[in-house]
Amino acid sequence: MASKKTARRYLIREAVEDDLSRLVEFLASLALHVSGAPPQNLQEREWDRLHGVLLSSLTDANKHIMVAEVPETGLVGMGYIYILRNQGIWEQTSHVEYRSAFIDDVWVEPDFRKLGIFPDLLRSLVAFAESRGAYELVLEYSASNKEAKAAWTRLGFKTIGVRAAAFTTAVQEALNNRPWKPVP
Repeated sequence: MASKKTARRYLIREAVEDDLSRLVEFLASLALHVSGAPPQNLQEREWDRLHGVLLSSLTDANKHIMVAEVPETGLVGMGYIYILRNQGIWEQTSHVEYRSAFIDDVWVEPDFRKLGIFPDLLRSLVAFAESRGAYELVLEYSASNKEAKAAWTRLGFKTIGVRAAAFTTAVQEALNNRPWKPVP
């Protein structure tokens, strides 16, 4: 394990097209980690979809992917962020544009955690957000992912809401099978 006085034994750099296959593996590992599912392979269609999303992100000025690389080992981590702009929904006296940076995915392989890779990836993502004028960082993580909650809380992130998800078919079924009464 590297001490704080020794030189870093990894490189943080921007992702390139040759990295994408490994990044898809990271995203699959992250999904399995969050769900608690046993190791399994992605379906080819899902692999292609993720690869396409990452590939398009390499040329989008509002998206940024960073990787952590260990010499003689290869890629061991990634961080992905994108900028969204909106004008808000409230009546305004002048044009106001809000910029938020969404940290979409951060992953460090388990054998390479606690070496400083996570904060170094995050530093580069935050620098990108600031360079694009983002005033806030937003992220989401699974409520069951206690490691993520602890890490993000230590960095000052606070839970400000709850995100719920449902399949469209389940919502349609619920709408069709329940009588809805008008509110008096």
